[in-house]
Amino acid sequence: MRLTVMSDYSLRVLMYLGAKPEHRATIQEIASAYGISENHLMKVVHGLGRQGFVETVRGRGGGLRLARPADKIKIGDVIKAVEDDFALVECFRDENVCRISNVCRLRGVLRLALEAYFRVLDDWTVADLVTTPTNLFALLSDLPSSSEPATRR
Repeated sequence: MRLTVMSDYSLRVLMYLGAKPEHRATIQEIASAYGISENHLMKVVHGLGRQGFVETVRGRGGGLRLARPADKIKIGDVIKAVEDDFALVECFRDENVCRISNVCRLRGVLRLALEAYFRVLDDWTVADLVTTPTNLFALLSDLPSSSEPATRR
């Protein structure tokens, strides 16, 4: 299974905002930090806003911030909201014309795998992703470095 650039950028935006919850970031700032297109990020942020993950604050001191606490944003929910196709094989689609669908066990096996995939993603939040050492974020912004080991809930 492969996720789209939309998922990749969505998670990057949420991680950036989650790493700096007191700071309101701009699209320009995030795009510059990651070295990616502002135009792409505008579309990503718009989608994240429609889905209730990000909110925009207008006016002086405005910018982007998480719409809810980072520990309330499950990675699985983000992927499900951003991706539009989890049909891993033809028989997952409504317009399935595979000749062996009635006897093939592949569909069941892949459905179990997809469910397991989301069970894992649903066990992680944006907060979990940004509690790892901040060396990565120090590369992106002015966050202080930390040598704390990664922890799980």
